[in-house]
Amino acid sequence: MIELKNVDKIYGKGDGAVHALKNVSVTIEDGKFTAILGKSGSGKSTLMNIIGALDSPTNGTVYANGQNLTEMSPNALAEYRNKTTGFVFQSFYLEPTFSVLDNVAMPLIIAGMPRKEREEKAIKVLTQLGLEDKINKKANELSGGQKQRVSIARALVHNPDIVLADEPTGNLDSQNGAEVMALLRDICNMGKSVVLVTHNMEDAKNADNIIFIEDGVAEMKSGNAVNSEANG
Repeated sequence: MIELKNVDKIYGKGDGAVHALKNVSVTIEDGKFTAILGKSGSGKSTLMNIIGALDSPTNGTVYANGQNLTEMSPNALAEYRNKTTGFVFQSFYLEPTFSVLDNVAMPLIIAGMPRKEREEKAIKVLTQLGLEDKINKKANELSGGQKQRVSIARALVHNPDIVLADEPTGNLDSQNGAEVMALLRDICNMGKSVVLVTHNMEDAKNADNIIFIEDGVAEMKSGNAVNSEANG
């Protein structure tokens, strides 16, 4: 479980300071699908970066399974991220001339895992996602939907506790977008925590919990409550 307590994030100083997050207190439950929903500039990506320990708050505290992340050194935070967190981005961030296998194995290369072991792990997760026939393809030979599935495989290869997906359907057509959303739900059903950052209510509405964010102010509601309000 990840808990943010009274978190502020301020960029800059004085009159030019930007308050990206304002006194945010939210909880990311283990094994749940959480959506962060907001318009461009609302603070949702900043919130994701703090949940994923890519950034630190200006004020407030972040706890992950009882650990105080705000007291960790940069090296300790990097180790925490590498062990616990997988990231999926709108723009995929695949190496275009690398094979699918090498792209997925990349986090394990960085972790220093021997080649045979990392390739076995990468092949296993690619097979689980139905990409076994793409293993030797170059990333630049794939469709957008296939690239996003590969980026999800890369996020899963080191068996993280939490997967953070930042606008993962933003560059996809509706069919591929729906398939990626179904895949993220499947990942959650495997027992992992999934955090989706989106501006799209259609993507967010199937989440267990939704964090609405506007101008840096966040409010958390259960997905069931939101759907009941919409249908009422």
